[in-house]
Formats: sequence, C-alpha cells, structure tokens
Amino acid sequence: MTSEHKKSSLVALTLAAVGIVYGDIGTSPLYTLKTIFDPEHGLALNTPNLLGIISLIFWGLTMIVSLKYVSLVLRADNRGEGGIMALMALALNSVSKRSGWHGPLLLLGVFGATMFYGDSVVTPAISVLGAIEGLEVAAPALEQYVVPLTIIVLVSLYAVQRHGTAGIGRWFGPVMVVWFATLAVMGVINIVQAPQILAALNPLHAFRFMLENKYSGFVALGAVVLAFTGAEALYADMGHFGKKPIRAAWFLITFPALALNYLGQGALLIARPDAISNPFFQQLGSWSVYPLVVLSTMAAVIASQATISGTFSMTKQAIALGLLPRMRVMHTSESEIGQIYIPAVNWLQLVVVLIAVVGFGSSDKLAGAYGIAVTATMLCTTVLTFFVIRYRWHLPLALCFAATGFFIAIDIMLFSASTLKLLHGGWFPLLLGTVLLTIMLTWREGRDLVFKNLEKHAIPLEAFLSSLFMAPPARVFGTAIFLRGESDGVPHALLHNLSHNKVLHERVVFITVHIVEEPWVAPEEQVKIVDLGHQCYQVNVHYGFKDEPDIPNVLSLCGKHGLEFEMMETSFFIARQTVISTPGAGMASWREHLFVTMSRNARAAADYYQIPPNRVIELGTQVEI
Repeated sequence: MTSEHKKSSLVALTLAAVGIVYGDIGTSPLYTLKTIFDPEHGLALNTPNLLGIISLIFWGLTMIVSLKYVSLVLRADNRGEGGIMALMALALNSVSKRSGWHGPLLLLGVFGATMFYGDSVVTPAISVLGAIEGLEVAAPALEQYVVPLTIIVLVSLYAVQRHGTAGIGRWFGPVMVVWFATLAVMGVINIVQAPQILAALNPLHAFRFMLENKYSGFVALGAVVLAFTGAEALYADMGHFGKKPIRAAWFLITFPALALNYLGQGALLIARPDAISNPFFQQLGSWSVYPLVVLSTMAAVIASQATISGTFSMTKQAIALGLLPRMRVMHTSESEIGQIYIPAVNWLQLVVVLIAVVGFGSSDKLAGAYGIAVTATMLCTTVLTFFVIRYRWHLPLALCFAATGFFIAIDIMLFSASTLKLLHGGWFPLLLGTVLLTIMLTWREGRDLVFKNLEKHAIPLEAFLSSLFMAPPARVFGTAIFLRGESDGVPHALLHNLSHNKVLHERVVFITVHIVEEPWVAPEEQVKIVDLGHQCYQVNVHYGFKDEPDIPNVLSLCGKHGLEFEMMETSFFIARQTVISTPGAGMASWREHLFVTMSRNARAAADYYQIPPNRVIELGTQVEI
C-alpha cells in the first residue's frame, strides 16, 4: 500500500472513529455542568468554584482519557481487540491457573461487563433526554413533551436495528465532526466574552476547589465524572478501527472541541450566572436553540447507536465464553462481520431504557445512575490492566504499581463520589448489574454442573470404538456427524442411534468445538483432525470468542486436510439436553430453576452452528444437576 493510500485510509478510519467511538463522551456537555451545579448538590455558583470545576474536567479528560485509556489501556489489546471481555481473557491468559487469580479475575471481568450493560442502558436515555430538554429553553411550555418525544426517538432507533447501520453509518462521522466543530466554535465565542476562564487550565484551581469545598466538592466529583463517560467505548471499539485512528480522532478533534466547550460554558456562567438552568443551549442566544436541539438529538442518537452495537458485540462474546445461553445472532451486513443484531437483547434493552426514561424523567435525575456504572467499569479495567502489564508484559512490579496505582486511586475516588448518589439513581445500574451478574454466573456454574454430570457417566470414546468394532453393527451409506462436548465421552446421540436403529454410517465424524481465550483464530489453525480408525474421525474446532461459529465452513476446511464432505450425503445427529433440577445438590434451588429455564429457551445448537436444518436429526437426553 502506498503512503497516499495509507494516509487516506487513516483519514477515513479517523472520521469513522469520530462518529462511532466518541458519540458518548461527545454528548456529555449537554448535561454535565447543569448537573454539577444542581441546587440539590449545594454547590455555590461563583467564579472560584467555576474555575475549580472546569479545571477538574479539563485535567480529568487529560489524565483519564488521554493518559489512561489512549496512552496505556489501548496498548493492552488481545490480538487487536479491546473491551473489558477481551481484557479479561487477556488477563486470564496472563496468570497461571494455579495462582488462584483465575476466579477473582473472572468475577471482576464479568462484573465490569455487567456495569457496561448498565452504562449502555443509561447512555441512550440520558443523551436523548439531554438533547430534547433544549426545547424547554426555547419554550418552557414544551417541557411536558420532552419525555414523549424522547420515547418516540428511542423506539424508532431500536426499531431500525434489525436493518443494520450500514446505510446511515456513513453519515455518523460527518455529523459528529459538525457536532464537535459546533462545540469548539461555541466555546471560543464564549471564552472571548470572559477570557478569565482560561485560568482553569492551571491545575491548582482544581486542588484549591477540593480543599475549600471538602464534602460538597467531593459530591460534585460524582457529577464531574459525567464528562468522562464513553472513555470505555474507545477501548471497546479498538478492534473496529485500530489504535492510530482512535488516537488521532481524540487528540485532533474530540479533546480540543470538548475542552473548548467546557471552557466556553464556564465563561458563559461567569458572565451570565442565570444561564445555569441549561448552559449548553444558552451559549449562542435564543436563535440557536432549535438548530442545536436538532443537531444534539442527532449526536445523541449516534451516541446511543454506538452503545447498542457495543451491547450486541459484548453479548456475542459472553455467549462464546460460556457466560450466557445461545441466542439468535443476525448479521446485518454482508461485508462487515462485526455488524450484528440480537433481537432478544435489542427489545429487552429498549424496555429497560424506556423504564429509565419514564422513571427518572430528566437527564439531571439520570446523572446519578450514570456515574456509578461508568466509574465501576473504569475501576475494573484498571485492575485487569495491572495483571496484563505485570504478568504478560513482565514489567517490574514497582513500575506496574506506579502505572496503574495512580489511576486506581482516581477511579476509587470517582467511584466513591458516585456512590453518594446510590439512593438518587445509583441503585439502578447496580440492580441491573446484579441481575445480569447472577444470570451470567448461574449459567456458567450450571454448565459446569452439566459437564461434570456428563463426565461422570462418560464412556471413553476410543475404548468404546475398540469394543464396538469387535462385532461391528451393520454400516449404511453416508456420513454421520455427532457434536461432542469437550468433557463428553461417547455422544448420547450415537448411543441412542445404535440402540434404536442398530446401524452405523460408513463414515462417522465427531466434532468438538473449543473456545479459546483469544478474539480470533486463523482459519488454517481452526481445524485439527484425528483418525480414530474404521472410518471414524475426531475433528477439533478452535474458535476465538469473536469468531462466527459455522459448522458447514468447518467441513469445507476439513476438505483441505483430505476429509471431503458431500452435504446431501451427510446427517448431523444432535442430542438435545433436557436439564432436570434435583434438590440437595449443585446450586441453590432457585438458581437451578433459573438455569433450567435459560437452558430450555437457549437457541438450538444446530441453529447456532448454522447447520442446515434439513440435515439434522435430534435425539433427546436428560441431564440432572
């Protein structure tokens, strides 16, 4: 690739990253300052406090986003992939299984993921509400229409998810560039009116603010964190864009625009303290309110779209890692493998988002819910990063503590400040996270119990085949394929087929799918074939947690190893497990019943692995846990 092509590709990816990665953090100016100086917090609106708050926001963006995420965390990629699931897998791979860290790191990663789900529910609600609340500035009588209009926008957004974003996605970047340019211009105009706000670039104002305000300053930190929401998204989207475009988009466009706008809003409030009712929409005067409502609503929809897509991606990873039951995953683009749609997740998320909009009713009230979800995920990411740089990169312990300890201290301080809002909305993402954590851990533990039960009653495959071919049954034309779990011996479907039909196909293939703790496995490394004799074969398939399970594709890969398949001569025998809860063993009774319910509603294995339905024969089996 020529240098010109590389440059144009970087520009295109940077533009796309502005649209997808920075929508969340880019819409934070809509509600951050309004929330910080909410009368409920008891923080006086005066010049020293404004200088302190703007200084905290500027240096928070510098340290948390620029230094922590853009400079440090983006380096901790799992074969180019980012996000807390990929980071958890990387951390688990970095420590020995005998070290005792596997359980705590898994729990930490899963908890961080559930907090990301909480964030992805609050983001659409608070962003769209914050944008449409601009109507109140133009005409206070329109206040009663804010929630209904928000509901209409959100329902429309979730309704179009099944069509994918390929069509409108190309407009995300240009719209967000216009958005950030508008933020920067508004900021500069207001800075010119009150240039003394530039003193906030001195970090001493932030320290002085915290020392003088003490408790009320600590409370304000819980709202200051709203300026950093979306930092996790830039790491989660690393696999889509790469590090360079994300860094270029931050330092060249997003960070300057955000810094200028926060400084501009501070300058506006120095000159006109009465604008605190909604400083964002009063930066240019009454003529600009309606255009800003339209532009900010578009930006809020784009921010929401990014978190919805992130939720789909994380759910797919969680299914592959055995943390959630199989669900229907639809691809919405023929060219982009990452563009997926999960109907169950889409509609469940919409229901919870609408509950948040109606229940809280304003961006101010939702702000408390936002802070806890964001800071909890940030803290989990920092702790997992320590294990990666210490045990994978093998950096000196002192350097690891210095690199992550500084950020952990900031994360703990911000999380602690956010917990003060526990009774004012903070309970919402925690409740949501607790429910999801329970579901994920129950599914994982339930699967382990099923595997242990199968392992206990398993008949070793090779020994069984040896005894079977001492007096072989009648063999019939064609190929029989049996899906076989990692801990299984002889598949139950094979035993049932022999018991009922008294025949064996002339060629028998056992397929076992292994999910590795990496995002991708190269196609040439996905398939390993073992010849078991008597025209019987064991095919071991290795997938990463972001790979697309596709058994027909596996069969075509087997052809390259000399094992050819003709689909019309091939039958897939699959044992459909019915899990039965037995009292007094395994998990608590209510968790067992939850697992049984999820198991019964999980997507069928044949459907999940994209096996042609007209080639499948299902045989039932019962498993007690």
